[in-house]
Amino acid sequence: MYTQPAARARPEVHGHRGCRGLLPENTLPAFQHALALGVDALELDVVVSQDHEVVVSHEPWLSARLGRGPQGEIIDPAHERNYNLYQLPYANIRQCAVGEWAHPDFPAQQPVPSHRPLLREVLVQAEAASRQAVRYSVEIKSSPEGDDLFHPAPSVFVGLVLAELRVAGVLARTTLLSFDPRVLQAARQAQPDLALCLLLEDYLPPVSELFAELGFEPATLGPDFRLLSAPLVQAIRAAYPALRLVPWTVNEPADLRLVWGWGVDGITTDYPDRLLALLNQV
Repeated sequence: MYTQPAARARPEVHGHRGCRGLLPENTLPAFQHALALGVDALELDVVVSQDHEVVVSHEPWLSARLGRGPQGEIIDPAHERNYNLYQLPYANIRQCAVGEWAHPDFPAQQPVPSHRPLLREVLVQAEAASRQAVRYSVEIKSSPEGDDLFHPAPSVFVGLVLAELRVAGVLARTTLLSFDPRVLQAARQAQPDLALCLLLEDYLPPVSELFAELGFEPATLGPDFRLLSAPLVQAIRAAYPALRLVPWTVNEPADLRLVWGWGVDGITTDYPDRLLALLNQV
């Protein structure tokens, strides 16, 4: 059985897309509820509209699972990518309802009709609602194949996001996340003091080569938790003593206990209520 290492503090609780297991993802109600539960950080995804507004959404298109199209129509999953958010002005995106029905992958999720908010809306609401200095984990959804199709080039994308973070006054409490090394490289050049997180999925490079493609050691590493093990975490700690480890997306109670036992710095979860209940037992 794994237990929390006595030498390490309890991990931060990162609410994935707010609290996707409980309320519709990446919506104002989800972020508000996550804050009320007591998360340490709000994790969210951002894309860009046709008029260069920074929109909170995981996909750069209208997901058929999440809601309707601009005219209130049901979206055919086979054609959802045709509803490209980068080709829609935000006024149209805002009209597209989300959260009206339960998500098939999250039986405990309560439907709450909402919309895809702007990043600035989320930040304003969170700053007003939180009784503590909440942290933000903002993931930029980008890929080389998507450049100028589903999103602007990395330098432009990063510039738009940084502008919103500066206006909100939350740069010092924000970590910028991406699977795309180009995004983190652009962010480091534009804002050298901003905390950055490299996300990993499917493959974990050898420990000595973790950041070979990126070219520098970021503040945080965010791997799929299934890529890790207790020995691997120890090896990463030994090689990169200053590196923060925040694995994702850990949902089941047994997995939450397991990952906590590795002594990570944070845990990203769709169910922050489960993780907080576990941590509060100690």
